[in-house]
Parts: sequence; C-alpha cells; structure tokens
Amino acid sequence: MSLKISGLTKKFGEQIALDGINITISNNEIIGLLGPNGAGKSTLMKSITGVLKIDEGEILLDDKNITENDIESKKKIGFLPENNPLYNEMFVKEYLQFVANLHHIRKERVEEVIGLVGITPEKSKKILQLSKGYKQRVGLAQAILHEPDLLILDEPTNGLDPNQIVEIRNVIKEIGKEKTVILSTHIMQEVEALCSRVILIHQGKILQDSPISEFKGKFGSLEEAFQSYTG
Repeated sequence: MSLKISGLTKKFGEQIALDGINITISNNEIIGLLGPNGAGKSTLMKSITGVLKIDEGEILLDDKNITENDIESKKKIGFLPENNPLYNEMFVKEYLQFVANLHHIRKERVEEVIGLVGITPEKSKKILQLSKGYKQRVGLAQAILHEPDLLILDEPTNGLDPNQIVEIRNVIKEIGKEKTVILSTHIMQEVEALCSRVILIHQGKILQDSPISEFKGKFGSLEEAFQSYTG
C-alpha cells in the first residue's frame, strides 16, 4: 500500500483548514496523527477517504488518484469517524452482515470480525442497547470487515474503559502488522503504545513528520514535545 498526498488544500469559506499538506506513506505502519482541536486532522482524514472534496492538490492511493478512482480507492480504505455513525435500530450482527453484503464479503468473515473486536456476547442486541464502548467496537468492526489496506481511525478508544482501551489497542496493533493505520488521538500514551511515526498538524500545516523517537527528541515526554510544537 502506498499513499501520497501532494499540495492538499481545503477551505471552508475564508477559513483554510488544510494548507499545502504533503505526506508520503509506503510501509505498513501505525501512524499517530496529532494536533490541537481545529488543527485540520478530521478534514485530512475525510479528504483521504473521499468524504470531502479536494480544493487543490491530489491524493494518490497505490499510484491512482482517489478522485478519479473513487470506488476502487474506497474499497481499500476502512474508516472509523469520531462520531461513529451506526444504524441504532439494527441488531449488531444484522448491521455487520449488511455492511458485508455491500462489500460482497463471505458470511464467515462477519463472525471472524465479531470475535476479533470482542463483541460476541452483544451480537444479538440492538445497537441502541449497547454501551458507548461496545458501539465503538461495532464501528471498528465495520471499518476492518472488508480487510482494507489503509485503516483510518478517528479517536477509536473514545468512551472506553481502561480494560476495553487495552483490548482495542491490541486489535489495532495486530492490524498494523499487515496494514497501514492512521490513528488520530489526543491520548499520548496511546501514541507511545501503538505508533512508530508521528505526523503533527497545526493550523492546517504539518509541523513535524518523523519517527516517534525523533518527535520526542530532547523532551521528557510526548506531552512536552506536543506543547512545545503547538505553543
């Protein structure tokens, strides 16, 4: 899997959300996407997935422009947005089977993913009956169901208890051995536990794109480095 972003710019009226973003990803790795609220992280992720129209620049997935090859590109991408939209009136397994049918995936894969994200005891419940933590798991399940080459996760452990956080981190770590994962989070411990590389975005620009050890540099912690870079 290769992802190349060149000169990506996105505006909302007079506000510049992304300002000439350049990123190249060529290896299977877990990348931490960091930045303060309003930095442009969600806009970047939605641009990569094709949810938002690009104003300037281009995004190439496996050397193909995602705008010109939108259906083919989306087949290779899994996305868990921050608000985790789900069909609350559907049963868990019913919903995941619905998603599987859209992707023309074998039925056995649904049970595999249910077990992988740890929702087997909840699979016969309606989604509206689930806790926030289990809803996050269902969202993660739909994102990985079609075995995407690129997985984009926006605050994936939001609302989970400490045990659930560890379990979901372990799932992400396993996925990252074979796939590329872009992970947006405000939890620095999560970045240290999972990521080999950090992309720091602030005011629509990339301030730092480096291995996590280099990002941390002379600072005592990732929190200190983050505060120093973003002011």
